[in-house]
Amino acid sequence: MFKIGDKIVYPMHGAGIITGVDIKEILGEKREYYIIQMPIGDMKVLVPVDNVEEIGVRYIIAEDKMEGVIDILRGHKTAMPQNWNRRYRANMDRIKTGDIDEIAAVVRNLTIMDNQKGLSTGERKMLTNARQMLLSELVLVSDLSAEKVEKMVEEAILETDEIEDEENF
Repeated sequence: MFKIGDKIVYPMHGAGIITGVDIKEILGEKREYYIIQMPIGDMKVLVPVDNVEEIGVRYIIAEDKMEGVIDILRGHKTAMPQNWNRRYRANMDRIKTGDIDEIAAVVRNLTIMDNQKGLSTGERKMLTNARQMLLSELVLVSDLSAEKVEKMVEEAILETDEIEDEENF
């Protein structure tokens, strides 16, 4: 399905470039793995070749879709549950989709919430992880440095229009 040099997104980890394919024996079973080099954090991830569809691995977005992601970051904060536990689960479900638009919305909403009243430790960690996933894909799409992409994301969120009140769920 994928080949060396492809830029892909591994949900819950972010985007990277397939740098190789390796056969590893784990628990007595030999399997073929893609070796993915992540642009942020200098991390390598092994993904079983036979599980990529099930896991939801996809190609990165096209460059012309990047402005749409930035528009999401500039958009209104969407209503989220007041209860932190429900809000955490709802945001985690959005992140797990691997959809960059959903991840951008989570980053926007949690950043705004953090600026307004702060986040719990769990939500702050979620924001950090979601932000890294978003940045890793945008870095590969744009071929800009991580620093430039991060600045672009921060500026887009600062441009956010009026903030809607949260609804009680």
